[in-house]
Amino acid sequence: MRLATAFLLATCLAGGAHAATYVHNVKGYTFDALGRLQSFEAALIGDDGRVEAVGPEGVLRQRAEGADAVDGKGAVMLPGLIDAHGHVMGLGQNALTVDLSDTRSLEDALDKVKAYAAADPDARWIRGRGWNQESWGLGRFPTREELDRAVADRPVWLERVDGHAGWANSKALEVAGVTGAAKAPQGGEIIRDDAGTPTGVFVDAAMDLITRHIPAPTDAELEAALEAALKIMASVGLTGVHDAGIDARTWALYRRFGAEGKLTARIYAMIGGVGPDFDELSKEGPQDGLHGDRLSLRAVKLYADGALGSRGAALLAPYADAPESKGLPFQSDAALANMISRAIAKGYQVNVHAIGDGANRQVLDSFGLILRHTGQGLRHRVEHAQVLAPEDIKRLAELGLIASMQPTQATSDWQMAEKRLGPDRLEGAYAWRTVLNTGGKLALGSDFPVESANPFYGLYAAVTRQTREGEPPGGWLPEQKLSMVEAFHGFTLGAAYAGHQESKVGSLEAGKWADFILIDRDIFKAPPAEVWQTQVLETWVAGKRVYCAEERCS
Repeated sequence: MRLATAFLLATCLAGGAHAATYVHNVKGYTFDALGRLQSFEAALIGDDGRVEAVGPEGVLRQRAEGADAVDGKGAVMLPGLIDAHGHVMGLGQNALTVDLSDTRSLEDALDKVKAYAAADPDARWIRGRGWNQESWGLGRFPTREELDRAVADRPVWLERVDGHAGWANSKALEVAGVTGAAKAPQGGEIIRDDAGTPTGVFVDAAMDLITRHIPAPTDAELEAALEAALKIMASVGLTGVHDAGIDARTWALYRRFGAEGKLTARIYAMIGGVGPDFDELSKEGPQDGLHGDRLSLRAVKLYADGALGSRGAALLAPYADAPESKGLPFQSDAALANMISRAIAKGYQVNVHAIGDGANRQVLDSFGLILRHTGQGLRHRVEHAQVLAPEDIKRLAELGLIASMQPTQATSDWQMAEKRLGPDRLEGAYAWRTVLNTGGKLALGSDFPVESANPFYGLYAAVTRQTREGEPPGGWLPEQKLSMVEAFHGFTLGAAYAGHQESKVGSLEAGKWADFILIDRDIFKAPPAEVWQTQVLETWVAGKRVYCAEERCS
């Protein structure tokens, strides 16, 4: 890649604000107005927090008089990365509860829960997230009796890694009044033993049987969770996130943080469903560009099914490892279409969670009917688009739907997905390359805290289709790999486009916000196997530094 003179001239002529910051001695990359990857050596940032110019250091130095000079010390400079699908409060709350994502056995998890409970004897409930019976090699769901061995005197509720199942101890079932007579709601399942007794695991909609009895977090707890999430995001180079499902209370907290100047990342929020929170939050219609473009609320998040790992994903044919089940569709066709139409009528982008090929077909069919009459131009999305019938993939482009996909889920799920689907049904699974090849648009993210918030894990997974341990050799379904430029686009301009923000963020073009990161390696030239090891040195939002690695700024 070379320094593009035309790119420099275009950015210089567009710049108007007084240069407040001059970042130099960097190896920079950004997309230009035509979507081409360009390199640069320095950047001028106006006192309004927007990019004034990027280009050769020798040229920009002449315009930098009076600006604060920031020596990049040879670091690589990139536009700030955007996660197109995360859960901000979930990330923060996960950091403040027991994290089971790194446990490799049932006993390991029980030990961690026991230690956590002992360290907080005053907690009314013990809560956590991240367990995965597949990574434990358990071959089944865990039970309440097993959890009782860790904590028996207080209720315990632990969400599965995908957030689509929960594991309760006997005390939690007692508090919730759940007995063998309990019935699962539509879109949910109570796991039972041969005698019909609940074993302690609740899937999707059935989770509410327990969670509605858990005390709501206090304002102080929510504030602490948001602060924790923002710190995590800044430390891994995320300057923006699309928050996939919020309620009115969370929106009020975001507004307060925005008004107080405490939002260190841009949050593009989706209202969770079309229930009471939608009724409350939609009174003013879609909201965009609040607090210096740090906060938007112009989308709605809906669910068509659950997750593959808990067999809640709705499939067209039975599960290969559970032939009695096709999963758990959350809505009837009519109900889903009604929800989509209701959100569109208020002017909202509609983003529907769909994992299984059955759910994805239902979503495509619903949009196919509705978009004939209304809702065009809102850039509706299919969140996850994880498993599609091969013949359905091209319909994403035909309907103008964005595929919001998460690369690390493929590398976390590959062994489980093969068990659930069988080898003959993988052609449309986690098919990023096919989406692009059929004309579809990709926005990439992580679904944190289901997966790590670190976007370099996602970039690595996208180009290798391997775990960070290098499995499987050559990558899983390697024909679906992306190039680094394509993956980078998905975490920058692709995500920005999916949030109607491509004119404001996603690249370091003149006039856009100066959201950028400095990292320790050139991801476009480094061996793909090393990309996940990338360290973020600094994170900047609107021309202000919001994170600096301790070893760099101490």
